[in-house]
Amino acid sequence: MTEKKQALEHHKIEKILYYIGGGIVFLGIIILVVQNWSSLDSITKILVTLGSGIASFFTALLLDLDKRTKSVSSAFYLISALVMPTGILVTFNVAGIVLELGILTITSFILFTIFLFTSILQKKNILTLFAILFGTSLFITSTSWFVLNDLLPDFDEFPLYQIIIVGSAYIFLAHQFSKNYRAQLSGFLYGFGIFGILGSIFLLGFFQNFWEYIYPIIVFGAIFGSVSVKSKTFLTWGTIFLMAYIIKITSKYFSTGLGWPFALVLAGLAMIAVAAVSFSLKKKYFKEK
Repeated sequence: MTEKKQALEHHKIEKILYYIGGGIVFLGIIILVVQNWSSLDSITKILVTLGSGIASFFTALLLDLDKRTKSVSSAFYLISALVMPTGILVTFNVAGIVLELGILTITSFILFTIFLFTSILQKKNILTLFAILFGTSLFITSTSWFVLNDLLPDFDEFPLYQIIIVGSAYIFLAHQFSKNYRAQLSGFLYGFGIFGILGSIFLLGFFQNFWEYIYPIIVFGAIFGSVSVKSKTFLTWGTIFLMAYIIKITSKYFSTGLGWPFALVLAGLAMIAVAAVSFSLKKKYFKEK
């Protein structure tokens, strides 16, 4: 292993340890509040949660000013991103405000705005990641608040459509990020994006025949689209969900009589063919570095 590779490995381990440490700090704060909730006064509850989150955030900003401590700032950004949502909700609770969708939307908006602008200024992947996550939370809570409360309260499939939109946004962002310093986030976004889209449409097929009919087109689009976007996760999830679709169709239309064993044989052969195509694409277009 060259010195450069050793340095990179050391840096990765260092960052992982920072994040683990930040996660442990978050757990400590949460356990402290939960165990002593009844004995803490209102001001202390806010200081321990929201105060800790804000203090961690500004500590991270200060650490970012010095190159020697810049890497440590990620741990404090993690602590602030985990603690501040709890702190804001605790503050609303102490104020006697019911924690319903409107309050969750306001909380998501505050956190999304903070981390979005900070990520633009600091250009750190962890800030971008939390901006995306809080933006996702803002979209889900705000649309649920508006649609499910006022327009379509009985729209049971609505969360699946929300996930499709979120997944599409993730894939778009992953494609854009692959061209700049945020490229490390592309794999995460591609994976969750395609999983959300394929999983949601697969479930929608149980409610509406339209989605069941067009599902093979979408799955094959994901499998062969993996070559264009250079994403193994597209290929992997596309293959898995195509196999799931084959099982679903055979069990739905050939579950009785002599057709069932015959359908299982065809399904098995089809799955072998899918696996072969998937392996061939992976071998041809995704050579190990």
